[in-house]
Amino acid sequence: MREIKRYKLRKNAEFRIVYKRGKSFSNKYLVLYVKRNGKNINRIGMSVSKKVGKSVVRNRVRRLIRESYRLNSLDLQNGYDIIVLARNSSKDCNYSTIEKSLMELFKKAGLHK
Repeated sequence: MREIKRYKLRKNAEFRIVYKRGKSFSNKYLVLYVKRNGKNINRIGMSVSKKVGKSVVRNRVRRLIRESYRLNSLDLQNGYDIIVLARNSSKDCNYSTIEKSLMELFKKAGLHK
């Protein structure tokens, strides 16, 4: 199996550019911001607010989002900066709910192949 290099958005300035110039899509559990980056890779960033819960809950939601992106990343178009924000309602979700929600947003954004 080939190894896929993962790229992340980490800096505040990178997040602000995507928020300001990107398009947003949302549903009950997640909000997705998407912006073309002019490269042949996708870079992903996540944000889970303290409103979602304490650190254990926030980290669990983050892990669920990261895993659902990882398993479905080969089905996405390349060349985008992606930010996923978790809404308060996502704290009670299981993996399949988060995955369906994320894939729905990718289809709305036109990123799904």
